[in-house]
Amino acid sequence: MRKALVLPTKYVQGENELNNLGYFVSSFGKNALLIGKSEDIERVRTKLDQTAEKFGVELFEGGFNGEATRNEVKRLQSVLKERPADCVVGLGGGKALDTAKVVADSEGLEVVIAPTIAAQDAPTSHSAVLYTEEHNFDDYYYCKKSPGVVLADTTVIAQAPTRFLLAGMGDAMSTYFEARATHNSYSQVNASLPMGTREGYTPPARGTYAALNLAKLCFENLLEDGLKAKLSADTNLVTESLNKIVETNILLSGLGFESGGLAAAHAIYNGMTVLPGTHDYLHGEQVAFTTLIQLVLEDAAKEEINTVLHFYDSVGLPMTLEDIGVNEITYDQALEVAQKACIPEESIHSMPFPITEDQVANAIIVADQVGEEYKKNGQL
Repeated sequence: MRKALVLPTKYVQGENELNNLGYFVSSFGKNALLIGKSEDIERVRTKLDQTAEKFGVELFEGGFNGEATRNEVKRLQSVLKERPADCVVGLGGGKALDTAKVVADSEGLEVVIAPTIAAQDAPTSHSAVLYTEEHNFDDYYYCKKSPGVVLADTTVIAQAPTRFLLAGMGDAMSTYFEARATHNSYSQVNASLPMGTREGYTPPARGTYAALNLAKLCFENLLEDGLKAKLSADTNLVTESLNKIVETNILLSGLGFESGGLAAAHAIYNGMTVLPGTHDYLHGEQVAFTTLIQLVLEDAAKEEINTVLHFYDSVGLPMTLEDIGVNEITYDQALEVAQKACIPEESIHSMPFPITEDQVANAIIVADQVGEEYKKNGQL
C-alpha cells in the first residue's frame, strides 16, 4: 500500500519569534512580498521593522483584501510582476496565509508563513482553499510543496482575541475523527493529491500511522489543556498550556489533516457556506459543529459524543446551528448543504461507508437536536 506524509521544511514556535522573520527571509534572498491585512501588519509593525533592519532585508507590502479569491491571487501576481521578490511572506489569518501560498507557488517562490492567530491548521499545509467573491467555497489549490518556513510567535498569538484560539481548537477537534474515518476506509489523503492542479497526477496514497497518531494527539491535547489555554488567552499571557494548544492547532492539526485525511466534517463545512448566517462565523467555529454532524452520521458512541460536547461547553465552542448563525433550517436547506458536501471530489467520500445526500441532511438536523439536548440536560 502506498502511503505519504508531507511536512513544512521548518516549523518554529516561540515568544517574540517574529523578531527572527528577517533571518528566514535572508535565507531565500534580500526581499519579500508581504501579504496580509493592513490591521494585522500594523499590529506587529515594530517587530517587522526591527527584523528587517537587523537582517538587512526588505519587506514590501502587497496588502490583502480579506478573502482568498482567484481575483486576489491575480492582483498579487501582478504586484510581483511589477516588483519581483525573492520570496513571499504570508502574515495573519488562514485566508491571507492560503493566498500567500498560492501566489508563491504560482510564481515559483518560497513562502514563509507567519500566523498571527492560531485559528486553524492552514499554516503548515501545501493546500489552500479558494472562495468566491460572495464568500462561498470555490475550490482547493495544491502547491508543489509545503511551506519553506512556518513561524509562530506565541506572544502575538496570545495578544489576539481568545475567539481565534477557540476556533483553532474547533478545527483541531475534527482532525482525529476525520483521520480515523479516512484510515478505516483506506481513502487517499491530501499528502498524495495533485501538485498545483488536479490533472496529470497518477498514484494516490493513504495516510501514515504517524499522521493518525498526530491527529489523535490533537484530541488528547485539547481535552488536557484546551480550557487552561483559553484562560491564558483570556489574560493575553503565554503559558505552557497555551504553547501546547498553539502547537496543537497549527502543527499537529495541520500534519494530521493533510497526511491523516479529511472526511465528512470539512466537506459539510464547505456545504455550510451556502447558508448566509454562517458567514459571520470563523472556519473553526463551524467545523466544531460539523464535527458533531460527522459523529452523528457515523453513529459514534454516546460517550464519545458527550466527551466532545463537554469540551465544547467548557470552552464555549458551537454545539448547535444557532451557535453558528442559523436560527432555523428547513429540510430543503439542509439538503442544499448536503448536495454541496457530497459532490464527487469532496472528502466526505472518505467515510468508511457509502454516503447519500439524504443521510447528510438528516445528520445536520439531528446533530442540532443533539446539541440542544446537551444544553438542556448536560449530557446526551
